[in-house]
Amino acid sequence: MKNVQPEFLTATLFNLGINLLYTVLAIIVGMVALLVIDKKLLKHVDIEQELKNGNIAVAIFASTILVFVAMIISFGLKG
Repeated sequence: MKNVQPEFLTATLFNLGINLLYTVLAIIVGMVALLVIDKKLLKHVDIEQELKNGNIAVAIFASTILVFVAMIISFGLKG
């Protein structure tokens, strides 16, 4: 690593930190959105219990919601 400027390294680490923060934020928002959908829209379906019972359809449904929430958040963060 010849001639690495400290400003470049600082900017790279700053961008890495910001991207990591956005990733953690997206995961948290996705999980909260899944819980809100679970409690408000699916009152008669207990996703956690169905997952424990081995219901693969519920697992696919829950993961699909998380993927869509992640896509919406990523488009929002791109500006």
